[in-house]
Amino acid sequence: MDVPQTLSANDPHNFKRRGVLFVLSSPSGAGKSTIARKLLGADKEIGMSVSYTTRPIRPGEVDGRDYHFVDLDTFRDMASRGEFLEWAHVFDHRYGTPKEDVFHTLSEGDDILFDIDWQGAQQLYQLAGGDVVRVFILPPSMAELRQRLERRATDSQEIIDGRMARAEREVSHWDGYDYVLVNDDVDHCFACVQTILAAERLKRSRQTGIIGFIRKLIR
Repeated sequence: MDVPQTLSANDPHNFKRRGVLFVLSSPSGAGKSTIARKLLGADKEIGMSVSYTTRPIRPGEVDGRDYHFVDLDTFRDMASRGEFLEWAHVFDHRYGTPKEDVFHTLSEGDDILFDIDWQGAQQLYQLAGGDVVRVFILPPSMAELRQRLERRATDSQEIIDGRMARAEREVSHWDGYDYVLVNDDVDHCFACVQTILAAERLKRSRQTGIIGFIRKLIR
């Protein structure tokens, strides 16, 4: 049941809280992007992280909504000034998460969804620690993963082979995550992701508004 927005900040059902940096990672084809879209569509308290990238803008994309598109020199300058929480070099392009935007969003009690690989997740955790929740999504088997990539019919066999080799490397880092799910049924996997997010939002360490309520409760 939704909580009315008129409730006091000290109401036990509406404590002010700190946001969550919610990371979804998976090999290409394991269903991470589908689950991310479902989560964004179903949950109004979470928004997608808008990264900076050096890759060219694609048809239908909007600068500032899908990505912040910058040239390589600008990206390097930002990285050298420490403006990224994490950044990675993926398929000949660079992607980075803006630090200032993220910390402001967290302080407002809003959540941010990250669709990043294990290297980005590790960098994010090193810098933001307890604000980060890492979820890794596995395919039911590597054979099924290859079939999913082939069913897309968007890549050559050579590219698919490369994605499979990368997938094996990514899966080997499964133990760097807080939660690991097997996506053999997308609806069940999505429900698990929602459950994880709901539980993490309720952690005592994130309930910054609970102190005032406790003081009133025991005085």
